[in-house]
Amino acid sequence: MILTTTNSVEGYKITDYKGIVVGEAIMGANIVRDFFASVTDIVGGRSGAYETKLKDARDEAMREIEERAAAIGANAVVGIDLDYEVVGDSMLMVSVSGTAVLVT
Repeated sequence: MILTTTNSVEGYKITDYKGIVVGEAIMGANIVRDFFASVTDIVGGRSGAYETKLKDARDEAMREIEERAAAIGANAVVGIDLDYEVVGDSMLMVSVSGTAVLVT
């Protein structure tokens, strides 16, 4: 499966548009609690523990669009957009969307 933020894939031709696919992952994001719980992870103003949670959520959302694209017969997803939103007071949502296509 080819996954790209561009609208085309170099060296391939889009032969069929299968539809829009979306993947979401929601994670707990109590920043104050997580900050104090992982003070030892903070190096240069960055929290390794928090960045790991974001990466896990992003990877899960990407995995979802890949599975959904494959389920509708696509072999690539183009125009991928990643969005991060705060949900409520303590949750973070990572949303990934793109167009599932067939390339040859």
